[in-house]
This record gives sequence, C-alpha cells and structure tokens, in this order.
Amino acid sequence: MTKTNTMGHIAGADIRMLRIFKTIVTCGGFSAAESELNISRAAISMAMSDLEQRLSLKLCNRGRSGFSLTDEGEQVYQAILQLLSSHQEFQLRINSIHSELKGDLDIGITDCLVTMPQMQITDSIKTLKGKAPEVNVNIEMVPAMDVIKGILDGRLHTGVAPVTSKNPNLKYIHLYNEQSNLYCSSDHPLFSYTDEELEPELLFKCDAVFPSYQQSSDIRSHFNQFKKTAQASDREGIAFLILTGSYIGYLPTHFARKWADEGIMKAISPAQYNFLTPYAAITRKDLAPNLILSCFLEGLQDLIEPA
Repeated sequence: MTKTNTMGHIAGADIRMLRIFKTIVTCGGFSAAESELNISRAAISMAMSDLEQRLSLKLCNRGRSGFSLTDEGEQVYQAILQLLSSHQEFQLRINSIHSELKGDLDIGITDCLVTMPQMQITDSIKTLKGKAPEVNVNIEMVPAMDVIKGILDGRLHTGVAPVTSKNPNLKYIHLYNEQSNLYCSSDHPLFSYTDEELEPELLFKCDAVFPSYQQSSDIRSHFNQFKKTAQASDREGIAFLILTGSYIGYLPTHFARKWADEGIMKAISPAQYNFLTPYAAITRKDLAPNLILSCFLEGLQDLIEPA
C-alpha cells in the first residue's frame, strides 16, 4: 500500500515538532538538544516518534552508534529550514504592517571580533535596543562560510564576515580593514631577536601554524614561504598554538594586543609581515522588507559614515 502524507494541514503542534527536530539536528543528537530545548529526553523522543508517524517517514537513526539523519530526514530538515524562514518572514511582514519593531534579529559573526577598536556592531545593536527594547537579538558565532550560508538560506538576517569574494546575491557594507601581524610567544627562540637581527632564512625554518578557514588568494600568498606544521580552524586556535612557544603565526593585532601588552607575545618584523582583511556587514539582496534589520543597518551606516 502506498504511504499517504498526512501533513497536508500544518497545525501549531506540528510546528512545535518541526522546531524540535530542527534543534536536534543543529545540536547533533537528542542528548545535546535537551538543554537547548529545556525538555526531557523522553519528551524529545516522543515528539520525534509523533513526527515520524505524522510524516510516515523515518527521519533519523539513534542508538549506540550515535545520531544520524536518513536521506528522507535530510530532505525534511532542508524543507523545515525553508518553512521556518517563510514563517519568520510572515511574522516580520505583519510587524511591518503594524510599524512596530518587534521580533527577532539573527546575526552571524565570525570569531574574535569583539576586541576590534571600531565597535560598530556592538554600538549598532545598542542603538537598535534603544529604539526597540522588545527586539530579541540572537548572535551565532560561526565560521565565515556558515555566515554566508545562513544568510543565503534565510536562517540569518545579517552577518559579519571577511570578504574573500563577493556573491552577486548579497549586499555588503564595508566595516573596516583588520590588520594581522606575524607573532611568536615569549617562549619561542625568535622572541629574543630584534627585527634587524632576524634573517628571513631563520624565520622560514620555524614551525608555523596556518589557518584552515577560507582566505583570499592575496592573503594566502603571505603564507607561501613559511613551514606549515600545524593548522587551526579559527584565530583562537592559532593563538593557542602560538602560545605554546613552538609555532609562529598570523593574528589580528587587536586580538593579540592583550598578550603583546603583557609581554607574552610579540609581533615579528611587523613592517614587513602583515596583511589587511576587509570585513563587511552582509545581507541578502532579495530579503523581504524588515523594519528591524533596516533599523539595525541604518544605525550601522550612521556609525560608519562619520569615520
């Protein structure tokens, strides 16, 4: 007998089950989703069983081997993202009709930007909250590629990320150029050398940590001569490795300043070994009218233009 999809009409309880399923996938399993959902694992299991019965589909495998999505589960998850994004756009349109700044602002930000002296994001959120105290601001700290993906699939309203290339479907507001210098720690043999004493041959023999995240070809060229013996997925990971005293590596100057001021780390020949990374606030071009996002971006633009 052919299975019939019984979910032609979506009720409030269905939306709840779909949100639970989305959270389980995002968290990577039932146990990890408990604290996020603030409900028991038994209640999560019951909701998942109800959803699978409602859809007549097996959505995931769970057991001793761990949590994984079935092929049908992956398709349902992608459909849920679209549905919840459309649901949120509907809510935002209703808010727009009432001209009230109520709802969510979902922002994706790459790591280690909180120490930037130019605090446009912090100050623009402050401005938004002053105008709209009922707005819920949700920040996700994610890699740059996930910021872009989240904006494109509608999960994020906006994001802050380095601009390695430009997507024609996105809009970019330039925020600042972040300077990075080459660093070693006080436990590294190069720490005692002056810039004048340091020969390039000595420098290029040192173990170096490389970033595994995406960068422009121009920035990548700064790593060509170095000896790659370690890599890290973010700048905090690079800092961890530099602080071992076994590696040299590039860090943003604002992020490394704390250790540099304490004498734990120093820049190596900063006039020679440095590069700039452009950062932008990013939004989708075809995003539906959104008063909350518009207010946030206007505040951001006001902070940038006087600079």
